[in-house]
Amino acid sequence: MLNILSILIGLVVLLLAVVGFVPFLGWLNWMIIPLGIVGAALGALSSSNAGRNLNILLIIVCAVRLSLGGGLL
Repeated sequence: MLNILSILIGLVVLLLAVVGFVPFLGWLNWMIIPLGIVGAALGALSSSNAGRNLNILLIIVCAVRLSLGGGLL
């Protein structure tokens, strides 16, 4: 059950990350990363790794996007 919840959080993070890739909306990633951390924590508590891996991948992608935009863009 925790894995399904983690995957659902990951899908929400994915949708928000797509919006965060639009120029001048990169600040949205500052709100997405903590949500991804919560999803990764729930995925770590479950017996499967799919939700955890999805959230970790999304955290990395959002962090790279933040670093390319200088933290704001």
